[in-house]
Amino acid sequence: MEKQENVKVLIIGSGPAGYTAAIYAARAGLYPVLFTGGQPGGQLTITNDVENFPGYPDGVNGPQMMMDLQKQAERFGTKVIYGLVTAVDFSTYPLKVTVDEKDTYIAESVVVSTGATAKYLGIPSEETYANKGVSACAVCDGYFYRGQDVAVVGAGDSAAEESTYLSKLCTKVHLIVRRDEMRASKIMQQRVLNTPNIEIHWNTETEEIVGDESGVTGVRILNNKTGAKKLIPVKGFFLAIGHKPNTDIFEGQLDKDEAGYVKVIPGSTKTNVEGVFAVGDVADKVYRQAITAAGTGCMGALDAEKFLAAKEMEVVH
Repeated sequence: MEKQENVKVLIIGSGPAGYTAAIYAARAGLYPVLFTGGQPGGQLTITNDVENFPGYPDGVNGPQMMMDLQKQAERFGTKVIYGLVTAVDFSTYPLKVTVDEKDTYIAESVVVSTGATAKYLGIPSEETYANKGVSACAVCDGYFYRGQDVAVVGAGDSAAEESTYLSKLCTKVHLIVRRDEMRASKIMQQRVLNTPNIEIHWNTETEEIVGDESGVTGVRILNNKTGAKKLIPVKGFFLAIGHKPNTDIFEGQLDKDEAGYVKVIPGSTKTNVEGVFAVGDVADKVYRQAITAAGTGCMGALDAEKFLAAKEMEVVH
């Protein structure tokens, strides 16, 4: 049966940003309702070891950390619902959100924390060795490959950035570039070219990631000009071909940039729609860390709280 419910703060998406927003909103007595989305816990649920989140001196398993955050949010009165927001209508106030294509929620404020998804090449071995050598975040996982050889695939700024970052930790970095040039900014390209332990493989595609029970052991590459194949021994394989923000359901509802990230007013989490706030990786293409996502989650809840307080004042007057 279809149902309709009224909510003060409705949070779309879990992950560090969504759960932190929930913790703050719940503590402010706003009884938030959080919808987990199709991947409860977000990107961190596919991360084995999180070692850079403050407060976990021995590191923490990604799914465990998300369970901790969920428990904390629920302890203060957050209602966590395993459901997927399938449509929104922000054209009128209060805001309207449809869940699982049938249930309607009327919300006084909405916090969007739907995150972003790393782009993959689409070869089966990426899945086989996910968390066993294949990663989409050098800052998160580079430390595990200290003193080893790794490969990075990509040609833009993030590929250049990840390669130079890894070059400080790893013995050698193989940068796999599909064309005979990079898309990265001139300064980033210069940095890569000036780093002696980065070897660029031009006109090269990844054919297969190879490995055994221990994880990745190498990558088979193909020169798309000569047809020559080669196996490079590496322990880590990093994807740096971009992220796709999960913003399709906000098409025509929220202002987005050319890459599809939700635009926010600088220094806040406010979107172009009154009462809608965007937090975490859905609005951040620069830092993309659990800790920065959590920080903006806090900001989103505080912004929503302020917005609701002002609305109540209007009613009083």
